[in-house]
Amino acid sequence: MSEQQQRRPAPTADAGPPATDRRAPVTGPGREDREDRHDRHDRRHPETAPRPAAGPEAGAEAGTGGSTGRLYGVGLGPGDPSLMTLRAVEVITGAEVVAYHSARHGRSVARAIAARHLRPGQLEERLVYPVTTGTTDHPGGYRGALEEFYAEAAARLAAHLDAGRSVALLAEGDPLFYGSYMHMHKRLADRYPTEVVPGVTSVSAAAARLGTPLVEGEEVLTVLPGTLPEEELTARLAAADAAAVLKLGRTFPSVRRALERAGRLDEARYVERATTDAERTAPLAGVDPATVPYFSLAVLPSRVAAVPPPGPSGPPGPERPGEGAGAGPLSPGRPGAGSPMESAGGTGDPAGRPGDGEVPGGGIPGDAPPVPAGVPGARPAAGFSAPADRRAAVPASATPSAVPPATAGATAASPAGATASGEPLPAGVPATPDEAAGSGPGEVVVVGLGPAGPLWLTPEARGALARAEDLVGYTTYLDRVPPRPGRRRHASDNKVEAERAEFALELARRGRRVAVVSSGDPGVFAMATAVLEAAAGDPYREVPVRVVPGVTAAHAAAARAGAPLGHDYAVISLSDRLKPWDVIAGRLRAAAAADLVLALYNPASRSRVHQVAEAREVLLEHRKPDTPVVVARDVGGPEESVRIVPLAGLEPERVDMRTILLVGSSRTRTARRGDGSEVAWTPRRYPPDPSRP
Repeated sequence: MSEQQQRRPAPTADAGPPATDRRAPVTGPGREDREDRHDRHDRRHPETAPRPAAGPEAGAEAGTGGSTGRLYGVGLGPGDPSLMTLRAVEVITGAEVVAYHSARHGRSVARAIAARHLRPGQLEERLVYPVTTGTTDHPGGYRGALEEFYAEAAARLAAHLDAGRSVALLAEGDPLFYGSYMHMHKRLADRYPTEVVPGVTSVSAAAARLGTPLVEGEEVLTVLPGTLPEEELTARLAAADAAAVLKLGRTFPSVRRALERAGRLDEARYVERATTDAERTAPLAGVDPATVPYFSLAVLPSRVAAVPPPGPSGPPGPERPGEGAGAGPLSPGRPGAGSPMESAGGTGDPAGRPGDGEVPGGGIPGDAPPVPAGVPGARPAAGFSAPADRRAAVPASATPSAVPPATAGATAASPAGATASGEPLPAGVPATPDEAAGSGPGEVVVVGLGPAGPLWLTPEARGALARAEDLVGYTTYLDRVPPRPGRRRHASDNKVEAERAEFALELARRGRRVAVVSSGDPGVFAMATAVLEAAAGDPYREVPVRVVPGVTAAHAAAARAGAPLGHDYAVISLSDRLKPWDVIAGRLRAAAAADLVLALYNPASRSRVHQVAEAREVLLEHRKPDTPVVVARDVGGPEESVRIVPLAGLEPERVDMRTILLVGSSRTRTARRGDGSEVAWTPRRYPPDPSRP
């Protein structure tokens, strides 16, 4: 696509009625068929048929018949008159009054687009805005001036409609898509028969002129006005799949900054006056702000369309095991092939639910990441092995004893087929830097997914996931990220944090944009620590690492229960896998003695069943038996359950790895609401200690 495209001559803004009849004759093959089809349409829908062409006398005569006229909002398309619809032409040629907006100079782009279809004798109503980009001395300011203008314009059109005349109000693009017509529609459509004739929008025209898909598959298109605050634009652009930003002109500098802050500037395209002879398209990053008119927009095209060309492993296609969704350990009888995990590992349950970690029970990795999927003869990296109950079924040919031979181009610090530490590369890591090369500088972003589905995902996290070329994480959490063609997914079980972190950093060191996913917040009993620890040493010191926060399980559970974390609180994991139980018990006593509310993560799992009962007894040394305890399970998920029970009545057998416990302080209160629900809160005000002076 060239910097500037020459299209059909742009309509020059027109200020006056035509001198001659410029209706385009209907000619060529199929003329009779088209006319018959229009006649049949008008017979079926007489209320929408345009009135026959008539001069001023006929129009005045029509005004004496006692019936009201019909209002038409007519979409003209993006600027090229040939992109007007047949229905738009029918309505314009048959209307007795043609109305259009203009600035104070009196010229109208809308009239210029439709000029060839206007006829002698039609009445014209020019609706002149009192202010556009300038200032006003109206007592109500800019908004007050426009409200007064809309009221006056509606009254002028209503006079024609009351006289029985049909009125066609012209609108560039589509009448109800950021169009001026909608202000008349809101004031008149409930009083008069009305028809809206849709038109081709500027967004559709821009995508067509760019020659690239706008949205594809399950992508979501976000349309934004450039007049939004820059912070709001940044957040929405970061989270968008594809986007169009309209109303540029003076807003262009802030829109450009928002795109840059959202990490989307390199993707953005600029389109000006699409489909006219003044059309310009260009990468937005290089556009001079001083040259940008109001009739321009920024486009973030489909990410699917931007999938890189096929690499050594073949075309990208939909995500699939090894480079797609659900890559897991070797399936019995399928050498070198990945399959979705059937178990969450040593502490997960058979349904593949989380083990220890940020969401109740989630985040600390389990025991079986994938063997390289679809790579003949690949062997697992250290810690990357199939679960014990499967290893006997894995054919010997799938796990050769030798490390793959070195490949030209590998660095001394990272031999071909190995990570920087010399271990064989885990699932999906190409053998050479060239094979792994991404579309730009690599980075690792550790992303918090929140406690459940997409409603808990922040715009920043959504944007980081959308930009990633590779997703790395525990299988259960990866399953919460929708697949995208061309993006690789590297799933593993939940006991290999260090290996997973090094794997992600190795990908990034070779130029890939990598997102490591964690449930809840990645810095709370989750993957951020492992990634940062690995990145602190060579050869990963230079790899950029960012942590994108998420809603924590504690905060989600607290919100469901009321406000039990309203005062000072402590967060403790009851898992004794990475620290001894004596340390945990000591911290419980210290926090309880300080009268802190406690958020207890990882209270139990399939292999850890004693902690809840022991923690309860420790806390009862310092808390009253009726201390409120919030027992929150699967918050935000399909099996959500939130109960408030007394500490002495806490039942360990009803607590599992998907549960988080919030233990109140001496000040935590509960109450029964009018709807029967029970809420808990901890007052922010704490009484002074009477024993102290």
